[in-house]
This record gives sequence, C-alpha cells and structure tokens, in this order.
Amino acid sequence: MTTAYRPPRDHAWFLRNRNYTVFVARELTSVFVAWAIVFLMIVIDAVLNGGDPAAFAGQPWVIALNVVALAATTFHAVTFLNLAPTATVIRLDGYRLPAWMIQGGNHSAWLLISAVIAYFVLRTP
Repeated sequence: MTTAYRPPRDHAWFLRNRNYTVFVARELTSVFVAWAIVFLMIVIDAVLNGGDPAAFAGQPWVIALNVVALAATTFHAVTFLNLAPTATVIRLDGYRLPAWMIQGGNHSAWLLISAVIAYFVLRTP
C-alpha cells in the first residue's frame, strides 16, 4: 500500500509577501474590532443599569487593551478604505475615477463623520 505525498506546509507563507502580511494583519485586527464592540456594549449596559462604567473602564489592563484596540482598529479601517478602489469602479462620462480620489473621498468621509461624533460626545452640556 502506498501513501499519498503531502508536501510540507509553510506556516509562514504570508510573511513572504508584503500584501499577504498586511492582509493577515488586517484580518487579525478584527479581534480588536470585536473587543471594541463588546467594550461599548459593557459601557452601555453599565449606564442603562445605573452602574459606574468608569469602574471597569478605568482599570489599567482595560485602558491598555483599549489603546491597543484603537491602534488595531485604526489600522483595520485605513487598510480597508485603501482597498476600496480595487472593489469600486466609478466612471464619470466614460472616465474611470483614479484610485486616489476614491481613497481620498473615503478617508475624508471617515474624518468628517468622526469629527461630528466627537463634537457631540465631547461637548459640555
């Protein structure tokens, strides 16, 4: 009886190409995006049930995790928005919009929406 040949697996395949490395890193940052959502739900639950959200959010490990999550989520968002021109083709009078215009529009919208949210969250009543 013969056994089928199985070539050895290369577990570091994504490290050999920068595009693959960024792709895998972006996918791994989804864990931190999920943490940000869970953290937001914990804070909303504490506020709605009369608890003190600062009691949990003020712990050093939560602050450190949220700083890492902010960096990871920013990386995730930037790399995702930079991929938009490959998935979105916009034509105006038969002319294809350049990639930098689509990326610029996405990043500008992201900054504008963030500024509006920051205005309402950070203003003093």
